[in-house]
Amino acid sequence: MLNFTVGPVMSSESVRAIGAEQVPYFRTAEFSELMFENEALMKKFAKASDDSRVVFITGSSSAGMETAIMNTLTPNDKAIVVNGGSFGQRFVELLQLHEIPFTEIKLEPGKALKPEHLAGLDGQGYTTFLVNKHETSTGVHYDIDMISDFCKRNDLFLIVDSVSTFLTDPFDMKKLGVDIMITGSQKALACPPGISVLVLSPRALARVESTKCKCQYLDLQIALKNAERGQTPWTPAVGILRQINVRLKEIDANGGVEAEIARTAELANYFREQIKDLPFEIISESLSNAVTPLHPTTASAYDIFLKIKDEYGMWICPNGGNMKDTVFRVGHIGALTKADYDKLIAAFKDLQSKGII
Repeated sequence: MLNFTVGPVMSSESVRAIGAEQVPYFRTAEFSELMFENEALMKKFAKASDDSRVVFITGSSSAGMETAIMNTLTPNDKAIVVNGGSFGQRFVELLQLHEIPFTEIKLEPGKALKPEHLAGLDGQGYTTFLVNKHETSTGVHYDIDMISDFCKRNDLFLIVDSVSTFLTDPFDMKKLGVDIMITGSQKALACPPGISVLVLSPRALARVESTKCKCQYLDLQIALKNAERGQTPWTPAVGILRQINVRLKEIDANGGVEAEIARTAELANYFREQIKDLPFEIISESLSNAVTPLHPTTASAYDIFLKIKDEYGMWICPNGGNMKDTVFRVGHIGALTKADYDKLIAAFKDLQSKGII
């Protein structure tokens, strides 16, 4: 089946080939060398400083979000968090769980973050800013340059969930002053789910060193110590880390992060142009290349998801909660081509000819 969701996504043949191999023993010099390569390429693609570090956690990207909070923030912090959908809400819940004082910027679904939302927050004693650079549930891509300027003015520690937008939209960690970038193996890295990746700036490393983490498995002090020798403290998802290695090298050989972003943008623009005559409305005020969020004007979004899956053998991305029947999403990440989108668009048009949409 063709997969147009935003994770897991279609993997390349080389990534799938590694997944078919026997998983090797990993406490070896060879695996350590592979992990050093993974770290170097992640830093390169995130445009992180040379003295940044990378940690690979066996767990979903949500584990990465919690790891960032519990290793760098304490009740003495005062955070600002952007909540424009399911993943912004996840940050809110994590701050509540770990008893971090915060102010929430609550946005309506599909709405962009604007300067007026930050007005009045300058110089108010905040220490931290948390944002999902791309609120995947609604498709909104926040203005990270505006956020960066605000954080620099106020000397804020900046945690960015870049899970679905890493490798799909421009991102310069050092230039933006981002302290922690979070992503996951199942998005534009186009590997199976199971690995969360954190890129940590020197300022983040200093916070990790001075913060007591009350969880052994997600303790970054332990993880960073083991990473010095190219290892993880616990048994990792060895197969996925090997697949990430192949995928990172594949991206590097094909022109690097800029070429991957351009490829994704071309697919996104092609799809959006081809659906202009269909009864869909793009709901986001600010789009990422990663995904197109669509509101069908004549049918249930969830019914369309089921029809595309059951009758045409393709996955699009449904929504839950209040958006179940109003919004579905089409992703542009992973090993997809324009010919693949032609098949999806033909399926939409066939449903339209049958009076279903």
